[in-house]
Amino acid sequence: MTTTQQNDIRGVLIAVARARLLLPNATIAEVLSFAPPSPVEGAPDWLLGRIRWRGWEVPLIAFSQMADIAPEAGGLGSKVVVLKALGGDAKSPYFAILTQGFPRLVTVSPDRLQHEADEHLPQGVHARVWLNEDEAFVPDLEAIELLIAGALNQAQAA
Repeated sequence: MTTTQQNDIRGVLIAVARARLLLPNATIAEVLSFAPPSPVEGAPDWLLGRIRWRGWEVPLIAFSQMADIAPEAGGLGSKVVVLKALGGDAKSPYFAILTQGFPRLVTVSPDRLQHEADEHLPQGVHARVWLNEDEAFVPDLEAIELLIAGALNQAQAA
């Protein structure tokens, strides 16, 4: 049995279309099976709609589509990861990301995580990293929240 070091954090690798996301485990509220969301008229194609979750209307995004990595649509085997929003907006304390299968728990230690300096990161990406042999993007959750809020405001105005 291996012991985790004091600086290690629990993370989650999430598969999206043609990419992986690395998130802190603490940001994930729940993992759900995909069900078609309620559409949002006038929203960009990466904002798939809203899902009902625990009394909330949660915006569901296709991260790969938002980041212009690959087209992405939900289907058989797709999951939805509900994330706790960091922006402190009481009206929208959660948002959701479409995933391809179940997230994978990982232990992230600073000595096993390699960061690549990259000036040309996709929209919504904070960093590109390697955890062992797995390449992943660290999403910029606050920027994503702002993109979602902007898209929802624009859709309401239309």
